Amino acid sequence: MNNDVNISKSAVNFTALSSISAPRSDQSDNAIVVHVFFSQDKNPEDLDEFQQLAQSANVNILQVITAARSTPQAKYFVGQGKAEEIAQAVETHNADVVLVNHSLTPAQARNLESLCQCRVVDRTGLILDIFAQRARSHEGKLQVELAQLKHLATRLVRRKTGLDQQKGAVGLRGPGETQLETDRRLIKVRIAQLQNRLAKVEKQRNQNRQTRQKADIPTISLVGYTNAGKSTLFNRITQANVYAADQLFATLDPTLRRLQIQDVGTTILADTVGFIRDLPHDLVSAFKSTLQETTEAGLLLHIIDAADPRKLENIEAVNAVLEEIKAADLPTLLVYNKIDTLENLEPHIEYDDQHIPVAVYLSAISAEGIDLLFAAIREKLKNEILHLQLNLSPNEGKIRHQLYLLDCIRREEISDQGEFLLEIQIDKIQWLKLAKKFPQLEKCGKNL
Repeated sequence: MNNDVNISKSAVNFTALSSISAPRSDQSDNAIVVHVFFSQDKNPEDLDEFQQLAQSANVNILQVITAARSTPQAKYFVGQGKAEEIAQAVETHNADVVLVNHSLTPAQARNLESLCQCRVVDRTGLILDIFAQRARSHEGKLQVELAQLKHLATRLVRRKTGLDQQKGAVGLRGPGETQLETDRRLIKVRIAQLQNRLAKVEKQRNQNRQTRQKADIPTISLVGYTNAGKSTLFNRITQANVYAADQLFATLDPTLRRLQIQDVGTTILADTVGFIRDLPHDLVSAFKSTLQETTEAGLLLHIIDAADPRKLENIEAVNAVLEEIKAADLPTLLVYNKIDTLENLEPHIEYDDQHIPVAVYLSAISAEGIDLLFAAIREKLKNEILHLQLNLSPNEGKIRHQLYLLDCIRREEISDQGEFLLEIQIDKIQWLKLAKKFPQLEKCGKNL
C-alpha cells in the first residue's frame, strides 16, 4: 500500500470526537462541566484542575454540574435524572459542548450526545485537544495526531450520509462498503503512516543518544507535574527562550540544550512534556520516542510545585508515569520550585544519611537557589574515582589498548612472563562499562 496516501480530516467521521481540532484563537467553546464524586469525601481539587484544563483549551465554562455516585451508570455514566439535568443546562445556556471530568466509554459518550444534542468530550479528549493546540514541532504534531486517531478509532458513529459505495460489475452488486467502514479503514491506514514516520524520528533520536553516550555526555532530564515550572527553570538554567506560562501544558515539544557544569563538564539538559493524573495511555504510547530521552537520562530533575497543596499526590502521579515508561529507578533529584510564594522557606539542599543531595528548594522565577541546584547536580553526577592494580596476561592486549585510549594508566610494568602490571586511575562509571565489555576484568583487578 502506498504510504503517501493523503487522508484529509473531512474523510473521517469526527462526530464522536469533534472537539479535537486545530487550535482556534478567534473563538472559544461554551461548555457545561460535569464532575462526579465517587467517594464520601468530596475533594474539589480534582474539579478545580479540570476547570484549569478547560481554560487551557480556550473554553468558556457556563455552568458546573456535580453528582455523587458509588459507581458509574452504564448508559450515561451519571444517573438518568442527572443526565436530563445536563441536557436542560445545555438548552438553557445554548452550550456547544459538555466536558466530563472522567473517561467515558464510546457508548456513554454517544448516549449523552444524543440526549444533550451537542458534543460530549471526556477528560482524555480534552487533554488531547490541549496537546493539539500546543504542538509546534513536526514530531509533536505527528505524536498528537497518532494519539487522537487511536482515541477516535473506537468512537466512530454511523450517520445517514447515503455514501455507501457499491460496485457495478456482475457479481459485485450489493450494499458495498459503508461510510463507517471506509472511515475505519482510512484511520487504520493513517495510523500506520504516522507510526512509520515516528519510527524514523525515534531512529534519529537513538543515533543522537548513541553519539552522546560515546562522547560520555550525560543527559539531565526535567520531569514533573504540569505547570510545576519546568520550562521556567529550563530557561533560567540554559538562557533559552522556551515558551513558559502559568497554565497546564504550556509547552509540549521536547527541547534539548547543551550545558556546562563545573566539575562535570558538558551535559545535555532536556525539557519534557509535563505529566498529569490519568494521563491518556495513547499519549504515553505516542510520545514513546520523546519519553525515551527520559529513560536514557543520567539524572532526573523532578520539578515539584512547593506551593501546591496536592504536591504529594502530584509526585505519586509523576512516579506512576515514570514507572510506566521504565524510568523509575533512575537517579533522581527532587526540585521544589516556587518557594517565593511561601513564607519562611529559604533556598536550601536536603541531604540523606550518606550526605547525598535528595532535594533542592528554589525559585526559578526569581533565581533564588539556582546556585544550590548546580551544587546538588555536581554532587549527584560527581563520579567516584577508582585506584586499581591490574594483572593482565599477554593475550589481553585489547584491554590494555582500551585503558590507554581512556588515558587512565598511571604506571606500567611487564613481568618476566610477559604479564602487564598496571596501576590505573579510572572513573567508576567508565570502569563498570569496561568490565561489562571485558568480564575478566573483575577477576584481575584489586583496589590500591
